Amino acid sequence: MTDAPLVKVRNLKIGATVYPPGERPQEIEIVHGVDFDLAPGKVLGLIGESGAGKSTIGLAAMGYGRGGVEITGGEVFVNGRDILKGGLRRLRALRGAEVTYVAQSAAASFNPAKRLMEQITEATIHHKRATRAEAEARAIALFEKLGLPDPQNFGQRYPHQVSGGQLQRAMTALALCPQPDLVVFDEPTTALDVTTQIDVLAAIKDAIRDTGVAALYITHDLAVVAQVSDDIMVLQQGRMVEYGHTDQIINAPREAYTKALVSVRSIEHAEKAPTQEPVLSVQNITARYRGTDKDVLQNINVDLHPGQTLAVVGESGSGKSTLARVITGLLPPSEGQITFDGRVLTPTLAARPLEDLRELQMIYQMADTAMNPRQTVGTIIGRPLEFYFGLKGAEKQKRIKELLDEIEMGDGFVDRYPAELSGGQKQRVCIARALAAKPKLIICDEVTSALDPLVADGILKLLLDLQKIENVAYLFITHDLATVRAISDSIAVMYQGQVVRYGGKSQVLSPPFDDYTDLLLSSVPEMKLGWLENVIAHRKMESAGH
Repeated sequence: MTDAPLVKVRNLKIGATVYPPGERPQEIEIVHGVDFDLAPGKVLGLIGESGAGKSTIGLAAMGYGRGGVEITGGEVFVNGRDILKGGLRRLRALRGAEVTYVAQSAAASFNPAKRLMEQITEATIHHKRATRAEAEARAIALFEKLGLPDPQNFGQRYPHQVSGGQLQRAMTALALCPQPDLVVFDEPTTALDVTTQIDVLAAIKDAIRDTGVAALYITHDLAVVAQVSDDIMVLQQGRMVEYGHTDQIINAPREAYTKALVSVRSIEHAEKAPTQEPVLSVQNITARYRGTDKDVLQNINVDLHPGQTLAVVGESGSGKSTLARVITGLLPPSEGQITFDGRVLTPTLAARPLEDLRELQMIYQMADTAMNPRQTVGTIIGRPLEFYFGLKGAEKQKRIKELLDEIEMGDGFVDRYPAELSGGQKQRVCIARALAAKPKLIICDEVTSALDPLVADGILKLLLDLQKIENVAYLFITHDLATVRAISDSIAVMYQGQVVRYGGKSQVLSPPFDDYTDLLLSSVPEMKLGWLENVIAHRKMESAGH
């Protein structure tokens, strides 16, 4: 294996056209002269917060600029050819053959009407990299290598018939099937639970090692990229901040921004003991979806006290968000009852009085879809002030300004629209909207999972500060154990619709553990070289022992 660069990028510049309201279109530069080399069989991690240019640079390695983005300068050499000068026909011959791509959301990338085998072999056959029979044989070998069930028949399934983790591995098989020279992995595990993420990461790393393919690995999670990358490039606002071997970036970062990324999740939150009667008491709750006979929640019992945070943690499908639906009245329980501030809540949302609606608010995972894009920030925050308190005119505007100050944004944002805000700013506006109702309880449903670590850290610190001021209780739904440690007073671990471990934070996070909690805690990536290999080796030993 040679160390001569497979990919050589020099002075890469990427621009875009923006259209400010009421102004002429403006040309802006979003990537400012980036350089890097990538040798065969090596992995370069691209890391940085949202808007840093990670995905934009990754796609430029395929000669692609998405959504009005244009490569405006520099050179991109793949196998010794400048792919930016070969024309569209050569680019089409390159993509899907020499260079392939693994998207963040496999579920959104596969055609639901076609079987997996047809989609996984399509590019290989189209580019004449193999015959149909050879491509299908390659795909089956990749299914086995990637640890997919029943490799001989897996490709006959449709996308909806496999889990999210299996679908992400199927997309990796699609990218490797043409036997490319370079694969661009664009946040391939960000949307996965920690337990699933381990399996997918291990499968990707093994596939890269066994095939000798070079890879760009794009992520905002430094602990994840440390497990798969040989070198790491740190990006901020389209500029390279630091570039070096993974060991150096993780253990001896030179730049302040890199140090901030390495030390993220430094929040220290001391567990508080309950001092009052619970504001929320979930008692013997069992629930199922209409038209089914299977219980999705089974005999759930948890309490949440004023001014405290209960973290509900578990993998996808464990029942976390379903529990939130029952508490909010969107899914009536088949058994049990919920007591809120000393009164029994009616099972359905429509039957609840206005006071119950006001005192129990929710912040959603995707701020983008939780706000009306045609309303200004002032209108969004002002609606609950009118609806619950009848505030109007100067009195309403004064309260909107106070709320914007509370979320550390200020009244300069009153007339902005959601599209003019960053991801973190959007989530802050959703927090302000919930606080506008003066609630006693806020359900936070994965509110930081779509955010970069630095931005998420700011949101968590804000929530903790607001909790001290407002004495509001949080039911915090998450699969991120770092978030749980940072923000919770008590924890409920859910698995297959049941609470398998429940208590104060120190109690739940201290051994001895049940099998599932042990698996969950051991699956949280650590910023240590070799961590992934150690975890996999430990699990193999345990499996052999059983």
